[in-house]
Amino acid sequence: MSGRVIVVGSVNVDLVAYGERLPSPGETVTGSAFSRHHGGKGANQAVAAARIGAPTAFVGALGDDAFGADARAAMAAEGIDLAGLTITPGATGVALILVDARGENLISVASGANAAVTPDLVRTALAAIRPTAGDVVLVGHEIPTAAAVTALSLGRAAGASTILNPAPAGGIDRSTFGLADILTPNRGELVTIAAADATRVWRAAGSDGGPEALGRTLLEANSEGPGVGQALVVTLGAAGALVLSLTRETVDVPAVAVRAIDTVGAGDAFNGALAAGLAAGLDLETAARRAVAAAAVSTTRAGAREGMPTIAELEGFLDAG
Repeated sequence: MSGRVIVVGSVNVDLVAYGERLPSPGETVTGSAFSRHHGGKGANQAVAAARIGAPTAFVGALGDDAFGADARAAMAAEGIDLAGLTITPGATGVALILVDARGENLISVASGANAAVTPDLVRTALAAIRPTAGDVVLVGHEIPTAAAVTALSLGRAAGASTILNPAPAGGIDRSTFGLADILTPNRGELVTIAAADATRVWRAAGSDGGPEALGRTLLEANSEGPGVGQALVVTLGAAGALVLSLTRETVDVPAVAVRAIDTVGAGDAFNGALAAGLAAGLDLETAARRAVAAAAVSTTRAGAREGMPTIAELEGFLDAG
């Protein structure tokens, strides 16, 4: 029997402008189009897990505005359990996104109601959802760090597997990522976390250490606290991902080449699919390979949420590859 994916994270509305190139600081670039999409890393990850068949619950907060009402309806339409989604006075989170002709992006987020996700809100929601062994608690960092720490602590105490997606990576140290069984940074987030992890990392790997060298230092406990509990999966965009653990050799998971239209949400597709695979009982390497494929499929359509594949689309992509 499959476990559940329980996502604790953010909900945003994405306001997206498309142009030939991304502007430099202080520069105005005329774009070609504008669109509005449902987003937020946490909500996107929950949708990604639900679309490929995982029973999925969500913990987070929305504002009591029109954006919030639309966002809640969109998540409900995906079959996500929203008992842990709280409505608070004020604005729903908004992400301002610029996308260039190659699909690369710049993102600025106004947190809105996501900043109201407190440790008490998380405790109350998880007490109702009751995570257990076999479940996967996937935690993002577009909510306050204290709330993320509470979610990871309660998930681990309940016997569930815990995943921390450290996006954004600022403010994350061993007191936070040491509660995660699996840490899923991209290359830039890995460098940020390693740089903040005292000088030991830089002595071990050098300031220009690659993803594997930097990642392995975060797996190991030191005087500052515990390392990542089981594994670290570094997402590398079009290059796929690396799976690192203390007990096995590094596994390089290559990505299948696709014509990318929009890379917004690819990391969310990866995290949601990874959690879904683990909740279904797959081993980490197999779950990571499916997650890389889900991320690749997600880049072939515009919009973070719109690109998330269904189980049929994912299986068809894997069979074709």
